[in-house]
Amino acid sequence: MTDTISVVVVDDDPLVRAGLGLILGGAPEVRVVGDADDGDAGVELVRRVRPDVVLMDIRMPRVDGIEATRQLAAADAMPRVIVLTTFDTDDMVLRALRAGAAGFLLKDTPPDQLVAAVRAAAAGEPTLSPSVAAQLIDQVSGGAAAESEAGRRAARRRLETLTDREREVAAELARGLSNAEIAGELYLSVPTVKTHVSRILDKLAAGNRVQAAIAVHDAGLAP
Repeated sequence: MTDTISVVVVDDDPLVRAGLGLILGGAPEVRVVGDADDGDAGVELVRRVRPDVVLMDIRMPRVDGIEATRQLAAADAMPRVIVLTTFDTDDMVLRALRAGAAGFLLKDTPPDQLVAAVRAAAAGEPTLSPSVAAQLIDQVSGGAAAESEAGRRAARRRLETLTDREREVAAELARGLSNAEIAGELYLSVPTVKTHVSRILDKLAAGNRVQAAIAVHDAGLAP
């Protein structure tokens, strides 16, 4: 990532695109390099300009944000995709995270938090607050895990790359626990837990804690 964070905005509402452009344009290190009004045009634009971060609306005509994110995830150099939604309990958010999104933001996120989330995403950091992550994990645990038996097997193969201790930490992630809570449960220091979480995310190719938790639930190994 260069010193300037390049961003593409994909949303079918021109007012939302304009508003996000104004907000992000006020941050000196952020540059909006383009926008699109649907997922199909967004994928084409992203492949052309190769931004660091994409703000992707979930609900759009023709190609929605989930399918667009899935298409970008199949590319060699996927940008960090943050999906935009109206409700933080929307099941489509989970589908977007499974498709490869790095996190999500509500459309009414305050400007300073929006810019901070873009910075965090570009740096490879989580873009979900613990409370929101816990809500999403609760949704996963309360519903179907993997969408198919093949998905369950694929998730289990991913978890086989973890050490025994990392699997223990991943199981606690699946409960929605914070690093401090995991440290207390497993009698570890918080820095040690952070190290394990970082390795888990890397091995599972997960963009954040929620994606790792989804992988655990999909594998049928959640506590």
